[in-house]
Order: sequence, then structure tokens, then C-alpha cells
Amino acid sequence: MTTASKTSSPILWIASIAIILFSAVGIAAFMGWLPTAYGEQNADSTSEVAAHTDRPVTNKSICADCGVIVSTQLINNVKNTSGIGLVSGAVVGGLLGSKVGGGRGKDLATVAGAVGGAVAGNEIEKSSSATQHYEITVRFDNGSSRVFNQVNQPTWQSGDRVRVIDGVVRSNG
Repeated sequence: MTTASKTSSPILWIASIAIILFSAVGIAAFMGWLPTAYGEQNADSTSEVAAHTDRPVTNKSICADCGVIVSTQLINNVKNTSGIGLVSGAVVGGLLGSKVGGGRGKDLATVAGAVGGAVAGNEIEKSSSATQHYEITVRFDNGSSRVFNQVNQPTWQSGDRVRVIDGVVRSNG
């Protein structure tokens, strides 16, 4: 009596290792352990807007840090996806689809699962990496304007008097 030794194909080993690596990198990216090429928006980061004068400056005492809120805008930052969600979703969807049906139906279910999983994985990756910040435009008493970026929703409305202290917009009261 002879027993046949069944060994795994090298392609199966390579595919298994690739799935494990893709999953590990996907988890690291999702948890924020991987560095990104995008800078984070801090509450005190500012960018200059071209100075303009809407009204003449008089000789009365001017508060250099005081101004009026011109506008507040919500900015959505959608980052480019790395493809990890797409590949992971395709693998998981293909595996789940292969468990359905038999014969040609099983093949179709595998392909449909892979495509559906790829789309779902890509959308999940997009939504997990999207960020928001608010741009607050302040026109100072001297006529210049600056835009301040803030992560939290501002409590001010257009026309409110504010004061900028150490790069942070505060109520002037």
C-alpha cells in the first residue's frame, strides 16, 4: 500500500503570503501607523491672503490683532487611496463568493464577490482617510486679511468681532 504525499503548490504559498502582507499593511494604514505624504491641519496653522483695503484706515488707535470674521467654510479633504482597500476587498469578496453555488454559478459568484468586495473595500478606505477642517477668513482692522485653518467647527459667524492671539482666533470681548 502506497500513500501519496500531498504538498502545497508554490503558487498557493506565494498567494497566502501576499494576502497576509496586504492585510498587515492594510491594518497598519487603517490604524494610522504608516506615514502619509499629507500634512495634518493644526488649529494654529495659518496662510496669508493677499492684503486688500475695503475701507480707508484712519488715525484712530488700531488693534493690530483685532478683526471681523469674513467667512467660515468647511473643507473636505479626500485623500487618494493606496489600493489596499481595493485588493483586500477583492480577496475577501472572492473568497466569500466562492462559497456560494456550484459549477459555473460558483465561478460567477466568485467574480461578482471579488468585484463587489473591491468596490466596497475602496469606498471604506476612502471614508476612513477623509478629513475635514474649517477655513476662517478674518479681515483685520488695518485692512489685511488672513485665513486660519481649524479642525473643530468655529462658533463664530460672519461679522463677529474677533482677536487673534498666538495664531488662534478668539472672541474679542
